[in-house]
Amino acid sequence: MYDMMGTGMYGFGIWGLLLNILIIFLVVWVTVTLLNKSGSGGSENNERLARVEKDVEDVKKMVQDIKDKLDDI
Repeated sequence: MYDMMGTGMYGFGIWGLLLNILIIFLVVWVTVTLLNKSGSGGSENNERLARVEKDVEDVKKMVQDIKDKLDDI
């Protein structure tokens, strides 16, 4: 079915390889294009990041308050 040169039984050879590379490139390009056009996911991530940053600031404030109370004791 396959000979030593890596060509199939139909003899595609280098053209089959180029066609496979072209198809892979096309799939990657379409995927990247669709991911870039989905702007709703980016704003959702920004909102989540803002909430996490606010939570981190709140935790820092609580830790500082606890530290101050322990220093008073």
